[in-house]
Amino acid sequence: MSSDVVTLVVNGAEREVACDPDTPLLYVLRNDLGLVGAKFGCGLGLCGACNVLVDGRPVHSCDTPVWSVAGRQVTTVEGLGADGRRHRLQETFVEHQALQCGYCTAGMLVTGAALLEREPDVDEAGVRRALDGNLCRCGAHNRIVRAVLAAKAQR
Repeated sequence: MSSDVVTLVVNGAEREVACDPDTPLLYVLRNDLGLVGAKFGCGLGLCGACNVLVDGRPVHSCDTPVWSVAGRQVTTVEGLGADGRRHRLQETFVEHQALQCGYCTAGMLVTGAALLEREPDVDEAGVRRALDGNLCRCGAHNRIVRAVLAAKAQR
């Protein structure tokens, strides 16, 4: 296994990581950078538990090679807020009890935040479509949708 130095911009900070360039981004975030919000779910990019934002768009970090995000803006759930405050969506998730076990939460949050940035006037059907690739085995989807819509109203 070859090891290269890959330069990433994660949550606004430039970071250098020595790794095989084909290493999944999720492993680098969790194991090398200590950012454990994104979770390993399926490993196939099907469940959304590992979602992070790359240049503002949700991606499955479990099947994204780290080389492909070199120099691009990577935002994890830990980097959603600003100035020591949580993102408004993180606040509405708490208010609407939109998390249960918490395993899907990070992926839901980054996907929802990207949606609100991209479509500030999204309706309920649009929220459901955007979150369709994020699985919640606890059955909190309806509360999650309500939380995203509540965050939309707070802009």
